[in-house]
Amino acid sequence: MTFATTDICDANENLISQGILRVCAPIFHFYGGVVKFQGPAVTLKVFEDNTWVRTLLDEPGQGRVLVIDGGGSLRCALVGGNLGVLAEKNGWAGILVNGCVRDTRELAESKIGIRALAAHPQKSVKRNVGERDLIIDFAGTTVKPGDMIYADEDGILVADRPLI
Repeated sequence: MTFATTDICDANENLISQGILRVCAPIFHFYGGVVKFQGPAVTLKVFEDNTWVRTLLDEPGQGRVLVIDGGGSLRCALVGGNLGVLAEKNGWAGILVNGCVRDTRELAESKIGIRALAAHPQKSVKRNVGERDLIIDFAGTTVKPGDMIYADEDGILVADRPLI
């Protein structure tokens, strides 16, 4: 995969000013075994319940990125080692979590990009509550289903259309 978020930003300053290309606030930490990843977004909104996370990761990923708005909760994890294995097995490119993960050693061994706010040892509840494929807002930006996500060592970009 040959892209750099810095190069995408430099080459598309006009798209940043138009809001077509957006930069996520630098609040996410690396947890997956892959640092650089890209793909179209699948959006999910949940709160301290990862039932729908498993449901989506059980689908064929087809190189997509699961973008989870967990409300920024720091009280439990939404993604753990088993879900990292499932995501890799099913061909997801990455997972972006506005919330926490756990089993960080296992996640680091997975061949998938994973970013989250923090690690937390407690698992989530299972109430089967969530919404998918909607517009979500966090980290200073908006993510719509199908938006392109580009992530590397320097940050995370969200674009209304493919840029590379």
